[in-house]
This record gives sequence, C-alpha cells and structure tokens, in this order.
Amino acid sequence: MPRKTRDRRPPVAIGHVMFEARDVAAAAEWFETVGLRPIAGDEDFAVLELRGGTHLVVTKAARRAKRDGEAPFDLMVDDVDAARRGFAAKGLDPSRIHRGSIHDSFELPGPEGARFTVLSSHAGRRPV
Repeated sequence: MPRKTRDRRPPVAIGHVMFEARDVAAAAEWFETVGLRPIAGDEDFAVLELRGGTHLVVTKAARRAKRDGEAPFDLMVDDVDAARRGFAAKGLDPSRIHRGSIHDSFELPGPEGARFTVLSSHAGRRPV
C-alpha cells in the first residue's frame, strides 16, 4: 500500500523530451540562456533540466528538422511579462504578448529555426 505523504504534486511527470539539432552546442546554449539547467553533454548530445526534473535531450540531427517553424513543445513560465522582458534583454527577440482566456503567450525564435511559444502558467497555487 502506498505511503501517504503531504506532497500535493501529481504523482507522474514527463521524464524526457527530445529535440534534434544539427548544432547541438548552439541549441544547448540557447536552452541554457532561456533558463534550463545543463546536466551533461558532448558534441553529439546535451541534457538540460526543466522545472520539475524533466530532462530535455538534445541529439545530433543528420539534417535540419522540418518543423514549419513550430517547436515540438512549448515553454511555461510563472510570470510571462517578466520572462518576455528578460528574453528581450538577452537579445532573443520575443514577439508581443498575446492575452488569452487561459494563457497569455508570446513567440520566441529558437535554435534550428524552431519557434517556441512561451505560455503563462495555469497551475495557479497548486504545486507542480
């Protein structure tokens, strides 16, 4: 029988997310610039950590991915306004913020021609 704890987080998380890049080092540097924590890597792969412990694994691609500009996943932040200001200060060229009913968001050009959507968190006060 599972032990009862005071941990209110969901019991399951996403372990790994993949991103292919021809230039692994440049992609890893970009992800580090937006706030991911570097864990390991070499010229063929990089592992970076997101909040909650999910690992982004950047692997060496033989050719540029066909993404039509859209990244394979989005990014979520607690304060979308502060994040946009911070990314702009780093020269990352974020778009204007789009105000929505569930999320506020902006677009951020990323590595390998990927365009990332950066969303406001919808977790509220729930631990994640």
